[in-house]
Amino acid sequence: QVQLVESGGGSVQSGGSLRLSCAASGYTVSNSCMGWFRQAPGKEREGVAGMDLNGNTIYAESVKGRFTISKDNAKNTLYLQMNSLKPEDTAMYYCAAREAASCSGLLAFGADYWGQGTQVTVSS
Repeated sequence: QVQLVESGGGSVQSGGSLRLSCAASGYTVSNSCMGWFRQAPGKEREGVAGMDLNGNTIYAESVKGRFTISKDNAKNTLYLQMNSLKPEDTAMYYCAAREAASCSGLLAFGADYWGQGTQVTVSS
């Protein structure tokens, strides 16, 4: 059974930083595509970033240059470093994982497994 558990959310001021973590069990982060999504109240879910088994990354335009996705294979954990945070980054952030190795279409179409989410709130 695949479990993805996010942590690291919180409240920060505009311009601040947070690092989200996603600990996986029943799933090997080094083998497949994983990513981060977010959903703000009243808005649709948005794909934020993805990383495939080769370490290739994709980002939403809104976060390019500010967010960095990474993983620690030894810890079986996915990360999202978020810098220069803006109030519009406020959302529930979800870790997601695919059975497939490729991240093609990930940000648009989603994944096979989801975490429970961690809240990020950025105040101006």
